[in-house]
This record gives sequence, C-alpha cells and structure tokens, in this order.
Amino acid sequence: MLVRSTCIAIFLGLVAGARAGAAEAEFLIEIKNHAFIPAVLQIPAHTKVRIVVDNQQDELEEFESYALNREKHIQPRSRVTLFIGPLEPGRYLYQGENHSTLQETPLGVIEAQ
Repeated sequence: MLVRSTCIAIFLGLVAGARAGAAEAEFLIEIKNHAFIPAVLQIPAHTKVRIVVDNQQDELEEFESYALNREKHIQPRSRVTLFIGPLEPGRYLYQGENHSTLQETPLGVIEAQ
C-alpha cells in the first residue's frame, strides 16, 4: 500500500511539473494615445506565446494582423489575450483600427527571433 501511494504521489508530481514547464511565455502590448507600446515586440521563434493586449484608452480599439491571422476588438479600458505561434523567424505586422476619424491607425510589429 505504501509503495502504491508513493508511486501515485510521484506520478502526480511529474504531471504537475510537466504542466508548469509547458506554460507559454507572456508578453504585454499596451495601447495608449492611439499607439501600440512597444511598437516592436520581440518574441522567441518556434515557441507558442501568450500576448496580452491592454487597451488603456477610452475608446474601442482593434488588434488586426493578416500575417498572424488574428483580429480582436478590445473594449475601452480592458484586456484581451491572444495565443500565437510557434512562429518562424521574421517580422509580423499588425495594426489597430481606430474608430475616431481624427486619429491615425496604430501600427506594430512582432519580431520572432
């Protein structure tokens, strides 16, 4: 009985460790004053990553990328989470779509290295 309990405990520890090691790297992109910050985000190539986009503005914004096949509308003062990758090394463009006619559309780049 002791051997069985020990084996179960070891197995559960290995499963928990594998899950912790498999967690995606997380990166933050902020939207302030109709700009993505940072304008160029560097991420590791060949790795799945989590990107949190934080819209700190008082109006709706968008994260749109044909290169990444992603489009998300981000409510004012809120966040969305995107999962991308694994990506080949390169530059992947994205943009916002500002809903105000007086402002420019924010632009950004994700560089997988």
